[in-house]
Order: sequence, then structure tokens, then C-alpha cells
Amino acid sequence: MAKNGPKGKGRSGTMKARTQVFSSRNKRWTKVNAKSGRFMDQMSKKGRAFKGVKIK
Repeated sequence: MAKNGPKGKGRSGTMKARTQVFSSRNKRWTKVNAKSGRFMDQMSKKGRAFKGVKIK
């Protein structure tokens, strides 16, 4: 499981049970739970991907 390290160090590892897909309709990345297939979150800024999440 990914964990946030000490302050200033950033994330340690990747988020294993999550992927992200790019929506061509609104030009934003959407985070998806890999086990259930449900959408979890969407980036507020266009064109930027989530850090530490596998691209599908």
C-alpha cells in the first residue's frame, strides 16, 4: 500500500489497486478503483495526471 512519508519526502511506492484513464470529452484524468471499476476522483486541472497511479 502506498504511504505518505515524512513531511517533505513525498509518496513512497505506487497505489496498487488504482488506475487512471483519460477522458477525451473533457480532457481530464479520472482515477478508477481497479477492483470494483468505480470512478473515484477526477483531476481539477486539465491535462495533468495523478502521481503514483498506473495509467491504463
